[in-house]
Amino acid sequence: MSGKLLYLVGASGSGKDSLLEGCRQRLQAKHRCFVAHRYITRAPNIGGENHIHLSPEEFDMRANMGMFAMQWYSHDYSYGIGAEIDSWLAKGVNVVINGSREYLQIALHAYPNLVPVLVQVDEERLRQRLTERGRETEAEIVKRLDRHRQFVDSLPNSILLIDNNANLQEGVDALLTIIDSLAPDTVKSARSTH
Repeated sequence: MSGKLLYLVGASGSGKDSLLEGCRQRLQAKHRCFVAHRYITRAPNIGGENHIHLSPEEFDMRANMGMFAMQWYSHDYSYGIGAEIDSWLAKGVNVVINGSREYLQIALHAYPNLVPVLVQVDEERLRQRLTERGRETEAEIVKRLDRHRQFVDSLPNSILLIDNNANLQEGVDALLTIIDSLAPDTVKSARSTH
C-alpha cells in the first residue's frame, strides 16, 4: 500500500518551517510518517528552514541524474524534494513536504495519493510577520500578499486547513492530527487492540 504525500502550502511568513520543525520533534514510529528536507541553492544561514544546501552546480548535477522527485525555481533559488520520498511512499510511509504553490498542480498529477494542506494566517498577521522578519520591502510584501490571495482563490474545496494564527503549538497539534488520521489502518488497528 502506498503512503500519502502531505503537501504543505502557505504564504511566505505563514509559519510552515516552524510547523514542520515542531512536527519533526514529535513524530513517533506509530505515525509512520517522515518530514522530507528540501534541497535548496540558498545558503543555510538565510531563512529559518532546516534545508540541505547545494551549490547551483551540485543541484544541477543531482537534477540531471534524476535525484529529485520534484524541483522548481523560485525567488532566485532552485528547490528540490529528493527522490528518496518515492521509496518511502512505496513502503507505505506517509511523507510531509514543504511544497511550492506554483508546483502544486504538477505534483497532483504525479502523486495520486497527494493530500494538499494549506497553512492559513490572516492577511494582517501575515503582513506583520513579513515586516518583522525584514527580508522584503513594503512593495514586495504587498506583491506577496496579492499573489497568495490569488492562489487561495484557486484552491480546491477539498484542501485541508491548518489555522496558524495563534499559538504555534496549536498549529503543530493540528498538523499531527492530520498525520494521525492518515496513518495506515494496520497501525491504527494495532493501537486500538491494546
